Amino acid sequence: MPVFDASSIHTVALHRVGNKATDEGYVLSNAPLQLTEQLQDILVRYFLTPFKVEEYYNLFDESHVEMNLIYQRCANIFADPDCLMEESKLIAQQLYDASTHANIKGGELMVVYFSQCMLNGETMDAVGIFKSENKESFLKVQHDQEQWSRQEGDMSAQAEYRLEVHQGINPAKLDKGAIIFNTDMEKGYVVNVVDATNRSTDAVYWKDTFLGLRQREDEYYNTHTEMQAYKKFVTDELPQQFEGVSKADQADMLNRCSNYFKQNDNFDLQSFAEEVIAQPEVIDSFQQYRQQYQEENDIQMPDSYDISESAVKKQSRAYKSVIKLDKNFHIYVHGDRQLIEQGEDEKGKFYKVYFNEES
Repeated sequence: MPVFDASSIHTVALHRVGNKATDEGYVLSNAPLQLTEQLQDILVRYFLTPFKVEEYYNLFDESHVEMNLIYQRCANIFADPDCLMEESKLIAQQLYDASTHANIKGGELMVVYFSQCMLNGETMDAVGIFKSENKESFLKVQHDQEQWSRQEGDMSAQAEYRLEVHQGINPAKLDKGAIIFNTDMEKGYVVNVVDATNRSTDAVYWKDTFLGLRQREDEYYNTHTEMQAYKKFVTDELPQQFEGVSKADQADMLNRCSNYFKQNDNFDLQSFAEEVIAQPEVIDSFQQYRQQYQEENDIQMPDSYDISESAVKKQSRAYKSVIKLDKNFHIYVHGDRQLIEQGEDEKGKFYKVYFNEES
């Protein structure tokens, strides 16, 4: 996980970028923001606190990484931080060109130069690109000049108070952001991304159209991809190839996979197959599916690598082993497959579950 404990802001450029589909236009500022010490502290927390996941990307272009426009802007800024203001204007224009879907909200774009960022134990500078789209209402208290009582010992005062409603940015809620770390330049730098809106339209235009990202092939990527491929194999492929595979069997196989990744520091394809899958014919089927998965998705899945704990935590959320029985019951399977029996009698299909204690 990146560490920003000692990070500080060097420069902030602020622009307004609207929706191109509705001809909202964009407004560029001519000078960087002037930051007080208090404002710098608030902005550092606002910009950097959301970046907690070790899921990294590279700036990418099909022809060559240097053709990626954000890559060009960041390379220029890293070479000369004083050019951030001019480069940020080009970034604003590029964001506007990417905002072609009618549902994309306009907002404030902030391009920031950070120093003293730490990634994998190494200290480096970084460029941040942030967009604020959602405004929240807040109340501001106004009053006229207090008139203090002049009676001895009386510290009361009188004033007329009023409340005003204002719209502003909540510094605890970052809508969209990207941190481009000044490392691995030849591979497209290392990029960490936040997109709090979680809409498919936003994901495409922010990550793909605007930034031009491809997931970085590291231990997080390898772990996530392996667990994702195995889940698809168990839930989609296995029941088609082998008769009699029940939902309980699938739940058991997913649980064993999850436990393997939680209990080991390194992944080894052979040991994984022997410990998790066990049956030779199912192992052969998985290895064939794994090869096919790589070819169809144009990816490489190494046979051994270090396991990412954060990727396991995230992917395990999708590994919930639930057997849904009509609309009446859900059985959550967490442990021993031998404690569940499946059958059928004159009343219909049933599961028999053994347990020691009820809570």
